[in-house]
Amino acid sequence: MYEYDVFISYQREGNLIPAWVRTHLYPRLLEVLHDNLDRDVKVFFDEKLPGGVKVPSALRSALQRTRVLLAVCSPRYFLNEWCLAEWHSMARREEMVGMTSSEQSHGLIYPVIFCDSENFPNYAHERRLQDLKTWNLPYPQFQDTVEYLGFHREVQRIAEELVDLLERVPEWRPDWPVDTPEPGPPTTPKLPRF
Repeated sequence: MYEYDVFISYQREGNLIPAWVRTHLYPRLLEVLHDNLDRDVKVFFDEKLPGGVKVPSALRSALQRTRVLLAVCSPRYFLNEWCLAEWHSMARREEMVGMTSSEQSHGLIYPVIFCDSENFPNYAHERRLQDLKTWNLPYPQFQDTVEYLGFHREVQRIAEELVDLLERVPEWRPDWPVDTPEPGPPTTPKLPRF
């Protein structure tokens, strides 16, 4: 069964994108979706996982039980093995249910541009990308500017499209594919020097 409406997929390394998602995108999207739906809304954002949870397992489970993937795209997003696994998992689901036709404005992947879309792969450019570069400031003070009103309006528009998309999501299936990166070698703990 579905547990989440939206899974926020983003480049977790670095500071700017995670801070922007945490400070601006996640809270605004959650509140606006709540205002636009007549039921409780659940948005998966991995920073909200409780402590002690095995992150790879939690990501796989959440992705399989999510209706729509919101991808926060940057050039490094398409080089990151976890981001690619999340994107391709949802793309395979679209293929399974026939949601890949060019007549549809969105499939189950809703990509937003954080920065530099020139270097995205062709398969990303085949989708309708929502440009949020104008509002990609991660700093909390951004909320106190006039420009933030434009960001809020754009998130409202995105939420309206997501609500429409959520109504067309296929019934949950236990065989939804979930790709995961190959695990790397275990890290060797450094021994203290005496």
